[in-house]
Amino acid sequence: MTPIETDTQIKPQLPQSLLQPTESIQDLLETASLYLHIPFCHTRCHYCDFNTFAGMLPLREPYVRALLQEIEMAGTMARHEDGSKRRSRTVFLGGGTPSLLNVDQITRLLQACFKSFAIDPDAEITMEANPGTLNQDQLIGIRKAGINRLSMGAQSFDAQLLKTLGRIHTPEEIVQAVQYARAAGFISINIDFMFGLPDQTMQHWQETLKQALELRPEHLSLYSLIVEEGTPFQDWVNDGSITPGDEDLCADMYEYADELLRQAGYVNYEISNWSLPGHHSRHNLTYWQNLPYIGMGTGAASSFAGRRFSNEREPAEYIKIIKSHRLPDVESEVVGQEQAMSETAFLGLRTAMGLHLPTFEERFGKPFSHFVGDRLHPVEEAGLLEYEDGWLRLSARGRLLGNEVFLRLLPD
Repeated sequence: MTPIETDTQIKPQLPQSLLQPTESIQDLLETASLYLHIPFCHTRCHYCDFNTFAGMLPLREPYVRALLQEIEMAGTMARHEDGSKRRSRTVFLGGGTPSLLNVDQITRLLQACFKSFAIDPDAEITMEANPGTLNQDQLIGIRKAGINRLSMGAQSFDAQLLKTLGRIHTPEEIVQAVQYARAAGFISINIDFMFGLPDQTMQHWQETLKQALELRPEHLSLYSLIVEEGTPFQDWVNDGSITPGDEDLCADMYEYADELLRQAGYVNYEISNWSLPGHHSRHNLTYWQNLPYIGMGTGAASSFAGRRFSNEREPAEYIKIIKSHRLPDVESEVVGQEQAMSETAFLGLRTAMGLHLPTFEERFGKPFSHFVGDRLHPVEEAGLLEYEDGWLRLSARGRLLGNEVFLRLLPD
């Protein structure tokens, strides 16, 4: 069961900084958030279907050199007609395990971004990290390089569950990594955790959340386990070796977490994300608000200039393409206005704040009511949607039956 399918009865109390756009949609559409994919891992987690590779650590430096070239080429591609650099509000180093790069490599990548794009002075610059790969000197170095937000994939404070997931770190290393990050000057830290895991009880989940709150991270991302095709977890589920948490237990875990985090001062601004005021992920909201982004590195996806495209997935082939001075995108599609309107509505309704109807009309030159016609009438009558001060969002019942709403937003 995914978090969006849970039936939370608590109406989100969202900060004005999220509810009131600080920039016009037209200005935001002229920006492009940047994503850099670092595909290397020590080992591949048992549930992971991301574009990651174990056993390729010697390829890190050739890969970084190729990525530096792609950043330069992408910056040229994204320039405005007058030749000025494209503005970027956020940069995100994801993976894989970006913390397997050394400080010099991370520094060079960020410098390349600043050289090829007009990065905001107060840009949110995030790096994902595995707690077991971090040390004090490294964190001091990456903070000095310009990383100002750290996102740690902790997943659990239970040692046995970490082994089940194939994670290489220990519960103690999660605590140590946060302490190191604080000492290095990080004041914005996200920690990821998973629920609905095989043999995970409500007591396990409660203990993990208790220990997480003791660390007081500024942001928490909580995801239910999804058994992905082609992973060891799928094989083990099929042969009966493991059994993920059932839907009722997942719903109980989600609702428990939501209530606990609200009491602790966190805001559930997106279905799976909670933050202290002012610490929501601006980069992730780029995706949920269907704003432009440019992905660089193996398998990275982009949505820019009316086109969606993705890169070559295999590192050696990616490096080969870059050496031939070509952009490595291998799949591409044009996104028409009807599709863009549908996706903007769909993605907006997945957030706790919902879809801002005046912004939708400003963006597309058409009121939302004209776009959707009478397609939403049945779900409105069923009480799955609510309107408030120019916002359309899922009701508590709508979160349980969100797919009924989303299917009606798809283009004909």
